[in-house]
Amino acid sequence: MTTLCADRLCELRATLREHPYVVDALLALCAFAVVLVGSATEPHGTDGRPHFGERELTAQTVALAALGCGALVLRRRTPLPVLCVTTAITVVGLLLDPRTGAPSDSRAPLVLAAVIALYTVSNRTDRATSWRVGAVTVAVLTTAGMLFGARPWYAQENLGIFAWTALAAAVGEAVRHRRAFFDAMRERAERAERTREEEARRRVAEERMRIARELHDVVAHHIALVNVQAGVASHVMDKRPDQAKQALAHVREASRHALDELQATVGLLRQSGDPAAPTEPAPGLGVLDDLVDGFVRAGLRVEVEATVPEGPLPSALDLTAYRVVQEALTNVQKHVGTGAHATVRIAGDRHELRVSVEDDGAGETDPAADTGGGHGLAGMRERAAALNGRCEAGPLPGGGFRVHVTLPVRAAAETPEKETSA
Repeated sequence: MTTLCADRLCELRATLREHPYVVDALLALCAFAVVLVGSATEPHGTDGRPHFGERELTAQTVALAALGCGALVLRRRTPLPVLCVTTAITVVGLLLDPRTGAPSDSRAPLVLAAVIALYTVSNRTDRATSWRVGAVTVAVLTTAGMLFGARPWYAQENLGIFAWTALAAAVGEAVRHRRAFFDAMRERAERAERTREEEARRRVAEERMRIARELHDVVAHHIALVNVQAGVASHVMDKRPDQAKQALAHVREASRHALDELQATVGLLRQSGDPAAPTEPAPGLGVLDDLVDGFVRAGLRVEVEATVPEGPLPSALDLTAYRVVQEALTNVQKHVGTGAHATVRIAGDRHELRVSVEDDGAGETDPAADTGGGHGLAGMRERAAALNGRCEAGPLPGGGFRVHVTLPVRAAAETPEKETSA
């Protein structure tokens, strides 16, 4: 039963919001009835109680009440003109009352229309307008009541005019302020929701880019080695089967490493706490020799000059430096070819780490093995930018290509581990 009543009330409110002029017409009708009842009631009976019907309702009073209350139908569309009209009608009614000077005044209830209009103005305008219009209206109606209304000037009808008009201005201002407060809260909540959604989309995009970068580094490196060794095996299969077997063994080893690293990378997508999630540390400069050895077996001549700062490097810095060397050597293997000479230089201090990979461009490239441009350089630049570092890549004057990356140590130490240990 309670739920049914609540539903009916919500439906009624929605209907009234859709037809505001119907609501104002009903309000005007109710105000007209209240004014007539108040004008026909004698508030000061012989027994000290009000008596209805002891005052005569003149045609003039009814006409003024009809004009004042009828103007309320337009209070939403033109609040200030309606207030001016109702205030003028109230003042005219007090001026034209033939019984002015009597112990009480039958025209005082006309102020009800002006009270409603003043509330509307205070409710629908800004604070400054509300205060100015409210002060003027209260002053005009109170002065008119004290000069032309009931006697003495401090009669309760005149004080009632002052109290009701001041209360209407204050309540209208309070309601407007409360509505503005809730509107601001709603807008703030919507803005916060939009911000959360945008932040979530940004984090998702960054995570997708990070995973794509890791997959590219892992797959491109090992597949390049597999491609080279498979080409060697195919070339020497008939004349030198022992060398072909050795090349196929390298293919198998590179494939196994690719599957292991791919499984570890994809495993990062598992939920935290999953027992099947990988627990091995991310690769770093500590296993740089194994990385270089794989390229050497593939026919690339690699020279390493490393001077790593003392103490453990931040995991983000260690991983980024390893991936830069891996991707740079993979590019040399793909685009320069077997027999090229590459130099890896790693140096740094407690402020920054510098990684440089150069090649002489003198390799033998298999045209079928070169699949064109990829995302290697873009990935290295993104990794460096994630740590506030710099990545410079370009051809050398005497031939070959050079990749140079500078990574600040402090920025890497401050980077959250969960964002860089993919």
